[in-house]
Amino acid sequence: MQYPEVEEAIGGKKIGLAKPNINVTPLIDVLLVLLIIFMVIQPQKEAKFESQIPQKPQEQSNAPVPPSDLLMVDVKMTGSGLDQQIELNSRAMTLQELGTTLKDLLEQRPDKTVFIKAPKDKQYGDIVAVIDTVKGAGAQPIGLQIDYLN
Repeated sequence: MQYPEVEEAIGGKKIGLAKPNINVTPLIDVLLVLLIIFMVIQPQKEAKFESQIPQKPQEQSNAPVPPSDLLMVDVKMTGSGLDQQIELNSRAMTLQELGTTLKDLLEQRPDKTVFIKAPKDKQYGDIVAVIDTVKGAGAQPIGLQIDYLN
């Protein structure tokens, strides 16, 4: 392809000037340096999830008695998803029943703390489904306990 405005006739000869060409290597170098700079100066975001990790209890001969109005959700190993076996204060129920029962109980209480006790080998998604149901019922805060913790 010829560029007529680039070529001139001098003494009967045509002088062809080089086509304009952009060298992108320096541009890529500049972009990589900027990328590294922005990665280094990016402020570290702190996690918004607050957790309160309990300290190891001291050995006592008489263990404290839990309060009578404690809400304990005990997740059993059998079942999964919506069909998993759950107990609320030793009363067996399904996940849907847990949500409605907890909602009714928590509306009548000023303390909305619920504890969830689950086996260590239970599927993660099943535990999350229980936590979602308990949160949906209005529990705040939620305590987690692992079965078989030695």
